[in-house]
Amino acid sequence: MTELAFLSAAEQAALVRNKEVSPVELTELYLDRIEKLDGDVNAWVTVVPEMALETAREAEAAVASGDELGPLHGVPISIKDLNETAGIKTTFSSKAFADFVPDWDCSTVTRIKGAGAVILGKTNTPEFGTPPATESELNGACRNPWNLDLSPGGSSGGAAAALAAGMCPISQGSDGGGSIRIPSSVCGLFGIKPARGRVSHAPLMGDALNGLSTDGPIARTVRDAALLLDVMEGYETGDPYWAPPPQRPFVEEVGADPGKLRIAFTAQTPNGEEVHPDCVVAMEGAAKLLQSLGHSVEEAAPDWFHPELVHYFVTVWQAAYGYHQVPLEQLEPLNRALAETALQSTSPDYTRAVMELQAISRKIVALWDDYDVLLTPTLALPPRPVGWMLGEEDPWVGFAKAGAFTPFTPVINVTGQPAVSVPLHWSDDNLPIGVHLIGRPADEATLIRISSQLEEARPWKDRRPPVS
Repeated sequence: MTELAFLSAAEQAALVRNKEVSPVELTELYLDRIEKLDGDVNAWVTVVPEMALETAREAEAAVASGDELGPLHGVPISIKDLNETAGIKTTFSSKAFADFVPDWDCSTVTRIKGAGAVILGKTNTPEFGTPPATESELNGACRNPWNLDLSPGGSSGGAAAALAAGMCPISQGSDGGGSIRIPSSVCGLFGIKPARGRVSHAPLMGDALNGLSTDGPIARTVRDAALLLDVMEGYETGDPYWAPPPQRPFVEEVGADPGKLRIAFTAQTPNGEEVHPDCVVAMEGAAKLLQSLGHSVEEAAPDWFHPELVHYFVTVWQAAYGYHQVPLEQLEPLNRALAETALQSTSPDYTRAVMELQAISRKIVALWDDYDVLLTPTLALPPRPVGWMLGEEDPWVGFAKAGAFTPFTPVINVTGQPAVSVPLHWSDDNLPIGVHLIGRPADEATLIRISSQLEEARPWKDRRPPVS
């Protein structure tokens, strides 16, 4: 049964369609694994066994009746606890929403249900998804299945930890500053941050952080991630951003010839932080592999070192307080500090920050006039211990540590480009170290093709953490 748990979501969907495995069998398998494993990991904050089994039985009946089946029919999935789910508690890992049960689904969840997936429950996240470490006063610390003393990153840390440990076959995440790519890197998974406007935030959250944030897939295989992206993508009426529709389904890009690509690589960070040797080795190894696959690879960096960028990013980021407007005393220290500075900012301050970020984005994206893809380390440091950031007494010290950990990811939320974290390297301590591929605006297709080529050349699917 362990081997069944680690089959890809695409493989499981095929088994369901062919009546070789039932949705009920799959759901019971993962519910059992959650019960056995999650006490150590704390990846899940809400599990809904009765609801999941009811959905699984309905999915099984649809197979027996010969109904038309969705691409994830009968396949269990995790949903991040920042996404509203009708009838399932959605806490945002905030004490202010400890008992909140929405009566609606966000558009991402609606599309996942429409694809036939079985929702097992909600995965852990830091309060409102702010820091790159999955720890909160309400839901506790999530731990990395590769080493329980370490964090799985954030903010989709629960989604990645659950998947890495085999407590689900695929996970939904979201990314407003690296929150898909960070946990994918430190948990040995493949994650896609889609292009701005590719995935809708309907019905409530239209302009999510001035377009910084997006939902996306975390998966064990490139095919699974492309499959879930096909399910999630698409315009919803009234969306403030939208990406041009793909020329064909993203899953059809898996295995497609990427051609000879022009690839730049750099370990130069946008904020001047140093990069750990393990992360540089991972990037250099990926560059050599890409060159061996026939691509043109050379060192080059975007014009992205702008000392004022962090200030403008934080000015926009902290304005997320306006969405929930929780009383300050109910917030954890980091979000309270951000909210307090947000309340001291003016609307001209916010407008200036948006305009400056857009101007900086034009300079950064100019690199892709000459290259197809940029390769960097996903992170500047290997996986960090639990409490490394959020255990600091001064929240701004923890915030600075977050910047030292994640210098490469937030800038791509600013530009709105698609990006992926690819699990190509493990350190001498057997810890995953991801590499970061950044594509042209709205060009997820090229990233999926090249990631698929890398996956074939250096497979990672069968690498499993000690807690699995």
